[in-house]
Formats: sequence, C-alpha cells, structure tokens
Amino acid sequence: MTTRRILRLTGTDTRDFLQGLVTNDVTKLNDGLVYAALLTPQGKYLADFFLVPDGDAVLLDVATDLADGLVKRLSMYRLRADVQIEVTDLGVTRGTGPAPQSAFADPRHTDLGWRLYGSATGTDDSDWDAIRVAHCIPETGIELTADSYILEAGFERLNGVDFRKGCYVGQEVTARMKHKTELRKGLRQIRIQGDADVGTEILSEGKVAGTLFTHTDTVGIAYLRFDRARPGMTAGDARIDLPDA
Repeated sequence: MTTRRILRLTGTDTRDFLQGLVTNDVTKLNDGLVYAALLTPQGKYLADFFLVPDGDAVLLDVATDLADGLVKRLSMYRLRADVQIEVTDLGVTRGTGPAPQSAFADPRHTDLGWRLYGSATGTDDSDWDAIRVAHCIPETGIELTADSYILEAGFERLNGVDFRKGCYVGQEVTARMKHKTELRKGLRQIRIQGDADVGTEILSEGKVAGTLFTHTDTVGIAYLRFDRARPGMTAGDARIDLPDA
C-alpha cells in the first residue's frame, strides 16, 4: 500500500478552484469523500487523490510520491485565486470493519471500507491487494502511472469522474473517449496460473497483448489490448486467461 501525504487547501476560492481542475464534482464533498484525478490538458493522468471535507477547508489525500509534483501543479494553476496550499502532519487510517466516528466511506467500492484522518496512521489486517484484485481497482504507482487514461483505468466505475460537472483540465479528451470512441485498451481482471513479476509483458500468439500488474495466487489485474486478449496468454512462465475463459 502506498504511503500518503495530506494537504490542506484554504481560502474563499478553494472549492471553485478545484472544481475547474479535477475530474469529479467537488460539490459532492457535502456528502463525504470525493475520489478524483488531475489530468494533463491532453487528458492523461497526473495524480489521483481523495478530497476530504474539513469545515471551510478541503483536505487532499494523495500518494506521498506524487505530493510535491501535485503541489507545484496546483500552485501553477492558482494564479490570483484565494487559495492557500499547506502540507500537514495529518495521517490516514484505513479499515474494513466497523467504521469509527468521523471516518469516511471509501467512495470507490464498499469493500474498501473507510478512511479516518487525524494524528494516527495505519491499516487493519485486511488483505488490500486481494480486495483490489477482486474488483479491479488500480493503485497509484502500480496500475496508475503517468500517461494513463482514467477511463481505461475504470474511473467511471470507481466514482472518480463526473460527466455532468462542466469543464476541467483534460475534460475534452475524457468526454470524447466516453461518448465518441470504444475503448480498445484498459485494465481487466485476469486469471493466472503460475507467477510473474509486476510489469511482465503479456503475450498472445507471440504478440504483446498487455502488462501484468497486481496479482494473488489465481487472480490479477492486467492492462490489455482487447483485440489480442484471448485464452492461453502468457506472462513469463505464467498462463493468463480472461475470467470467463
């Protein structure tokens, strides 16, 4: 699991500022956590994160490795807006059991449980990779990397993008992929027999069909070219099949 850094955004323009940048509708903060991403103008992934209501402020929960770059990007877009960005000492605790008071439900999937923000940091003993694999949920820095397209990564299914909110950075490309094209590549759950490292190429009839990512004993997540995905693919010494094969 990736480590996290918590930013705090304050100022009278904070929510309007975020609304014009991120993939999801910031007004949903009235109901809890908002999962969203920041994209390049070409519609490619830069960072994914949770927006957290915090009174008049908004917390931003992002992978530590992406935090510095995200602060720089947000600062570049800020211009004259009344928005201040602060790195906090807050941490996040996660769990799948009964939620403590003040915890927020993870909006991506009910099986991902809850997130609690405060001085403590930690997780319960849930098998987070198994949960992610069971529902094909990408992880920052593993399945979600620079130049990904969020629709190929399943953001619509994970409540990470809103097609009615209006403009944001990269919106035009994302909307075109949604309404005018059929996705030809993307993350899919696969069945695996054998073992292979994350990042191993998947071959189908001698041609590259995709890349293997997080996997347990028999199930995994892969990025696939759908026109080449078929039974009997390989990743190193492992056999790769589609779930219904």
